[in-house]
Amino acid sequence: MSLSSRKLGRLLATFDHDGIVANAGLVVSATLMVRLGLESLTDSWVKTGAARPGRKVLTLVAAMLAGATHIDHVDMLRAGATQRVLPFKVMAPSTIGSFLRSSTFGHIRHLDAVLSRAMARAWAAGTGPGGKALVIDLDSTICEVHGNQKQAAAYGYTKRLGYHPLMATRASTGEVLFARMRKGSANTARGVVRFVDELAANVRRAGATGPITVRADSGFWSWKLCDRLNAHGIGWSITVRLHKNIKAAIAAIDDTAWQDIDYTIGGQAQVTETTYTTGKGNKKRTIRLVVRRTRLTEPAQRRLWPDWRHHAFICSNTKISMTEADRFHREHAVVELAIRDLKQGAGLDHIPSGHYHANAAWLACAVLAHNLGTWTTTLAETPTVTHRTRRTRFISVPAVIVNRSGRPTLRLPARWPWATEFRAALSALRTLPAPSG
Repeated sequence: MSLSSRKLGRLLATFDHDGIVANAGLVVSATLMVRLGLESLTDSWVKTGAARPGRKVLTLVAAMLAGATHIDHVDMLRAGATQRVLPFKVMAPSTIGSFLRSSTFGHIRHLDAVLSRAMARAWAAGTGPGGKALVIDLDSTICEVHGNQKQAAAYGYTKRLGYHPLMATRASTGEVLFARMRKGSANTARGVVRFVDELAANVRRAGATGPITVRADSGFWSWKLCDRLNAHGIGWSITVRLHKNIKAAIAAIDDTAWQDIDYTIGGQAQVTETTYTTGKGNKKRTIRLVVRRTRLTEPAQRRLWPDWRHHAFICSNTKISMTEADRFHREHAVVELAIRDLKQGAGLDHIPSGHYHANAAWLACAVLAHNLGTWTTTLAETPTVTHRTRRTRFISVPAVIVNRSGRPTLRLPARWPWATEFRAALSALRTLPAPSG
């Protein structure tokens, strides 16, 4: 047995140090919570009948930032001196569970109002688009669950038991602009028109004064959605389903109209555009239809799949070329990265409760945790990373609280690889003005 192995065998483990903070990087997120006034904001909007809902919501949000995926993970915030880096009293898991289960649809709407006002404050602090173009990606996702005691969980188009929330994300940052929990069997487009109404109100209230464009896949294609987006002055780029009329419009395109574009190795892609006319009389409309076709070029695969495969979308913007429109529409795929980050990094990979509205409240807290991480990156001007990476670099760093000449000090590990970024983020957030109300 080596000397190092014998030393490890003699090493004792005791959980008795009251001055240690396991997730000392929460001080960065806590600083942003204070600058945005989140606790008082939540207290003023969430009316559940329980005292001080703000500290309960922020307890769960802070736990999610530290990696919590279950309600009982909240206890990590009550260990050692963690309470001293948080600006609110940490609540027990049982209290958080009772708070979530007491939620009703009205309380979820209260949390939506908190998220909207928090976004407005963050955008006013420097994270918003202002008068620049805002691109919103609309999508839904399946949050898979297990067991038969999950209220409103059901099997949808993926044949997986779960919930089917609807989400709108900001393309340039990945922040979630609005989210709505839905039962698992909900159709992809269920409630999307009302969702867009609230989304438009939220982003305008938050300070988006420039042009807005919504991108979506074929599951959301409907003329009702297009008309409602037009009513809000919002542009759109939406994939269409290839039904017989769309196929006929594509078949009528002359073969010389196709233009080659860059594509993956082993594949060929071309794009063109045409107009698509539908309806009669007062309901007749003619819109821009951009079509991309792809096929494999490797000989063996080409023999198996010799035909072109088509992908078409309608586009309200007629001022950009068809290749620019196609490139813009393909970037809709970034929504999957935001959803992945929300699931894997902000607590949404597990839906904990058997109560539907409790899970809707959990979703709202996960969105707030996700956005706090995104806003921290933007305001501190640090490199864009996933929540998992941010947690490793900033949040999960251990520290000891000591008193140096009367000033409480976090003693963090020497030679921490991301110490410079940590200090920069904390300093940048501390320079933000205090909330006005």
